[in-house]
Amino acid sequence: MQVINATFPLLTLLVAIPAIAALLLWLVPALRNSGRLIGILTSGIVLLGAIAAAASFDYGKAGAYQWAETYPWISQLGVSWALGVNGLSLAMLLLSALLTLLVIVASSREGKYYASTEKAEGGYVALILALEAFMVLIFTARDVFLFYLAFEAMLIPVYFMIGRYGRNGRAPALKFLLYSLAGGLVMLAGVIGLYVVAPRPSGTFLIENLAGQLHVSAGIEMALFLSFFAAFAIKAPMVPVHTWLADAAESARPGTSTLLVGILDKIGTYGMIAMCLAIFPGASHRAALPIVIVAVVSVLWGGIAAIGQKDLLRLISFTSVSHFGLMVMAIFIGNQTALIGAMVYMVAHGLSIAGMFLISGFMTNQAGTQKIAEFGGLQRITPVLAGTWLISALAAIALPGLSGFPAEFMVFVGTYKVQPVVAFFAVFGVILAVLYALIPYQRIFTGPPNPERQKLHDLTGSQKCVVGVLLAAMLALGFFPKAVTTLVEPTAAQVVPAPVQVGPAGVDTEGK
Repeated sequence: MQVINATFPLLTLLVAIPAIAALLLWLVPALRNSGRLIGILTSGIVLLGAIAAAASFDYGKAGAYQWAETYPWISQLGVSWALGVNGLSLAMLLLSALLTLLVIVASSREGKYYASTEKAEGGYVALILALEAFMVLIFTARDVFLFYLAFEAMLIPVYFMIGRYGRNGRAPALKFLLYSLAGGLVMLAGVIGLYVVAPRPSGTFLIENLAGQLHVSAGIEMALFLSFFAAFAIKAPMVPVHTWLADAAESARPGTSTLLVGILDKIGTYGMIAMCLAIFPGASHRAALPIVIVAVVSVLWGGIAAIGQKDLLRLISFTSVSHFGLMVMAIFIGNQTALIGAMVYMVAHGLSIAGMFLISGFMTNQAGTQKIAEFGGLQRITPVLAGTWLISALAAIALPGLSGFPAEFMVFVGTYKVQPVVAFFAVFGVILAVLYALIPYQRIFTGPPNPERQKLHDLTGSQKCVVGVLLAAMLALGFFPKAVTTLVEPTAAQVVPAPVQVGPAGVDTEGK
């Protein structure tokens, strides 16, 4: 992997700016009364910085790490403060910066249902900014040890965002924390293993030095691969380690759920690509068949579970289990088109799920309930809210012209080329998607209005701005997917595994 060094420490600043702002909000309580304004300004600066990185990005070398910075840190262990962005990480950086800004803008209308004074809102914004710093660090880290530190540290703000600012106390936050810590401990074993087996020159943990350069036995490579994959599967989340997500999404504020599912869970799929495929290509191929099978189970299970939910935010979270199953299937199926589709899907899903969570939050905040059965007929009362929720849901189920379609199309085309049987079973997830998107729409927005919801108002000006940006991005990606495919294709070409094949005896054999 090529590394193009930066002449200005832009990425370090993008980590430091939200971290410093979060620290100031916590250390100076008087600032918290202006926390939302500080948050908007800070996240806006980060978004502008990410746009600047994209504007000066050499798209002809999108597979290389650009804006790279490398500073010695723990020299005895070969650990560096090493940052950089390739096409995939730049796409995730832009998505993270955009959604963080929109969540902070939208958070001003969440306080009635989720408890908050202006001062408490400042504390919530501080946690969002701390989380943004860790997200930027994760998506720009070129050092595996640095990635691991940020991967674990981000649990702290998320725990308090769910437990302190959610509705159901600390139990859902604790469940999230325990699942994540379990995955993190397994990954730590893999990080230690990498130190033991990696070449000893400086830069032991640099991804570009490790990618395809581990000369170890197949058994050791598989053990290291599984230690990383287990942590990413929990984060993704895949069946059967997905149960923390619905509880967290039901209890957390919609803004928290937006960042949790729209960005943080993508760290799982990002890690599978940037770490598992790049560093452990042999093990990734050998483990691909069972992973693909579990991914298809996730697609179907997530869809079936979503249809049966009575809580709107739980329903949305289960739809994501299904979508992440498609992403993981595409990552490991062993086809470049499918892998590019998975990368585009990461961006597309982030946009559509943000729309669904935030618009649902605008509605549930007013109503004081998340139960689907307690709504009805809102299309007549809040037509803009109803229409924008429907567009977000249609983007999530891959309606042509919206962001999900090009991603899902590439995923299925690539999968069919390698394993038509896998594509056949996975396509049932599309049928389930239509049901879990349209059934709640019918129950919430059509039919006779619920008398208890007559006083609900439509989207406000600021809410329309937030939703308008998301819808514009969904349409842009739906009609112009090349903007993202061009960005991520070189990365996909570098790490795509060999095709999944099932031999005569039912064992995985290397595809030609």
